This record gives sequence, structure tokens and C-alpha cells, in this order.
Amino acid sequence: MDVQAALGRARQVIAVVMTPKLLAGLGNDRAHEPGDERIRQAVARFDWVDPDGAVDAALVGQAKDAVELLRSDRAVLHVGRITDLPLDAGARQEVSTAVVRLVFDRLGPSRRVPESTLNAALAMLVADVALVRRDAVDAGVLTRTADGSAYALRAE
Repeated sequence: MDVQAALGRARQVIAVVMTPKLLAGLGNDRAHEPGDERIRQAVARFDWVDPDGAVDAALVGQAKDAVELLRSDRAVLHVGRITDLPLDAGARQEVSTAVVRLVFDRLGPSRRVPESTLNAALAMLVADVALVRRDAVDAGVLTRTADGSAYALRAE
């Protein structure tokens, strides 16, 4: 399954549901009125809707499956590594915290791990391991030994 394409369809479906003009444009004669060119163009980009407005249930089903996949523990296997962290420190710390918690869910939340083990686990998910590790320590999510050789997830 092409997860990115399926997620793009899922975003389109949500946009249609949230935008009455788009919803009306699906197979509706109003979409062909002169003033609705933008709606017609938007609907024309939906590969899951044929020119008559019929929805391709298989493609929408793939979108549903992609969303379910991303909500599962298998999501990490279907998306690429995070190469660009947010520039905003607060947003970046939020991402870093989520990544570190995911890693410790797999390693064992009460386990102390050597820096090399933590780095290897983080490297599977993010390109800038040191930044993510540092953000998590700064946020108080991770603790480290005085010599920096081992890390543990701080108990909540």
C-alpha cells in the first residue's frame, strides 16, 4: 500500500466532509455552474471520485486502512525517518518526547540503556539522534547518569 497516497486521499475525504461546497461538488450539477470553477478543479484532483461523482470505495478503503495503520504499533515500519525536526523548540521537544517514549516502549520503560543502544534505537526513527536525545533530557523525559553513559525514561 502506498501510505502517503492513501493518507492524501484521507485528507481529501476529511476536507470534503468539512467543506459543504466540496461535498456539494461531488457529482452535483452545481459544481458545473460558472462561479464554481475552484470547486470543479478541486474535485477533479480527487482520484477517488469519477467524473460522474461516484466514489471509488476501494481507494477510500485504502485511505481508511492507512489511517488505521498509522494508529497501530506497525506505523513506524511504514513511514520514513524524521529528517526535519520543527525549528520551534517547543514543537521539536514534543516530537522528541514522542520518539523517545516510543523507543522506550520497545526497549522497556523501566530499563536503563547505554547511550549506544539508545542512539541505535533513535537512529531508526530520526536523523538527528543527538538533538532528540538532548531535547528529551531537557524536557525531563529522560534521565542520564552523571557520566552520560546510560539513559532511562523518567517515571511519570
